[in-house]
This record gives sequence, C-alpha cells and structure tokens, in this order.
Amino acid sequence: MGSHIGSGVAGAAPRILLVDGSKVVRQLISRVVAAEVPGVEIVGVATGAEAQSELQRGVFDFVTVALRLPDMDGLDVARFVRESAPQIYMPIVVVSGDVESRLHRRELGEYVTDYFDKSLGFGALAEFIRGYVRPEGGAEGEVLYVEDSRVVALATRRMMEKYGLTVRHVISAEDAIDYLREAKSRDEVGADIVLTDVSLKGELTGGDLVECIRNEFGYGKGLLPTLIMTGDENPANQAALLRAGANDLVEKPVEEKLLITKLLFQLRVALHLRERATG
Repeated sequence: MGSHIGSGVAGAAPRILLVDGSKVVRQLISRVVAAEVPGVEIVGVATGAEAQSELQRGVFDFVTVALRLPDMDGLDVARFVRESAPQIYMPIVVVSGDVESRLHRRELGEYVTDYFDKSLGFGALAEFIRGYVRPEGGAEGEVLYVEDSRVVALATRRMMEKYGLTVRHVISAEDAIDYLREAKSRDEVGADIVLTDVSLKGELTGGDLVECIRNEFGYGKGLLPTLIMTGDENPANQAALLRAGANDLVEKPVEEKLLITKLLFQLRVALHLRERATG
C-alpha cells in the first residue's frame, strides 16, 4: 500500500467526516483543520445515523468519531465503516476525553485505527489529521527499534526508513537499556520513540523495557513514546502492557500503514507536548 491515503485521485482535496454530537466541537475541529489542511472538505454530522448516510453516499479520506453519540456508540460507526462503507480502508480515529480508560480496558476494538485525547487540544488534532491526509514529504525522528529476528527487523526497518525515519536497531531489551543509559549520561534521551517487540532474546521482555523507561529513566509518555508489537490477542495481557507505560500496541503481523500512522502520530504528539512545555 502506498503512502497516500484516499480516493486515489492525485492532488484531490481530502474529505474528512467529523462525527460529534456537539455542534461547538464540530465547529472548533473544522476551523483548526481547515487552517492546517488547505483545500480540505469537511462534513460534520451529529449522529451515527447521519454518519452512516454520508458514508454510503461518498468516499472519505478520514473519519473522526466521538465515543458517545446521541443515538449510538461511536464504535458502532467504526464497525459500519469497516463492514459497509464503499472503501475497505480509511483511518478512523476516536476523539474523546475518555480514551485512556477505555484503551486500558481494550474496548476500542479492531475497527478503530487510532485514538486522540481531547486534552491534547484541537491544534494537535489538526496536526494529527494532516499527517494522515497529507503524508507526503517524509517524516523526521529517530526510532530505537528492538527486535531479535533478523528477517523481521530488516523488513520493518525498510518500512520505517522509506518514510524518512532514522532507525537504530538493537536485538534485546538489555541492549536498548544500555543505549539509553549511555545517552542519559550525555544528558540526551537517545531517541524520539521506541518500537519494541514484546518477546525478545535475553531475560527482559518489551514490557520490562517499557517499565524501565518509565521508572528507572523517568521518561514519560510524551518525552519518549513507546510502541509495543505483540501477537498476543489476550485483552488482559494487552492491558498490562499499557499499564506498564506503553503508549499503544501494534498487532503482529505488522501492517505497514498502521505501523507508520501510529509511529507518526506518537511522534507528532510528543513534539507538540515538548513545544507546549517549553513555550
């Protein structure tokens, strides 16, 4: 799958569907997104039924949906998109103030591409949406990538480098910790984001690495976001990784577009938080 998301018409204006019961929220999101993504066409609706009607009428490049709608749960809209909409894949992002607790309970489900917490602000949301609908131009950032399979590492590294990311690959959690410890001795973090498999050679797992990043190094989710790749579909095990401090999970086998969008999202949010902290 290529890096462009959408209807396949080169240079076509992106179409975004905003589903939120609050007219004020729809207006706020529309205003900041229009400023961030020139030429965007924004369709705002209040209910799940209206969203379903719009999705049956035309193709969209991106959908944002609130978790709570006047007539249904936002996840029902996401399910409808996957099962009934004219296009098979489009990013569906939950925009809510209740994301964290539901994410930890693994309630967002397989229909949702990603999530966005309203507390980050609508300016950050606009940047986030722009990254999905205007992905051209490459990405910047250094990924500390932890994977003990040479074959998997080569393929996944190529995915990331294709989008402009710099990748530092190590094969164990112990190696990653040594690298971060050396960087910290120079008053550096050492990476912009960590991507790690959960099962690794050595005594430590990807979950142990995340706990070390959060506790020993004291790096919060905004300073050093961490994604864990896992093939374990057990909700309790997934929730444990999130409680340990992972920003999000990437299910294996890895699908390129979802991996890249999750990486770029976490990088953009971390950059936004750092700018807000220093500004």
